[in-house]
Amino acid sequence: MNVVIIGGNECMERQYCDLCTKHGCKAKVFCKFKNGMRDRIGKPDLMILFTHTVSHKMVQYALNSAGEDTCVVRSHTSSMSSLKGILAEHTA
Repeated sequence: MNVVIIGGNECMERQYCDLCTKHGCKAKVFCKFKNGMRDRIGKPDLMILFTHTVSHKMVQYALNSAGEDTCVVRSHTSSMSSLKGILAEHTA
């Protein structure tokens, strides 16, 4: 399963990727807005939006680039336990 995480803490980017790998997912993490982000996002199976740590512009940009088959999950917190719960629910 391909997972894209939008937002979150920049210092935890590696930990987000490691947790996704433990759940059998390939992850891309975008904590900050980057040029060409739409091309890098691709068509993930699951898009996680950490809404507390991301701008509205970046959320809209990510949602516009998501495909119809992409499951979008919004979470106000960007903690590891929040990510664990989301991955456990959607990879089961």
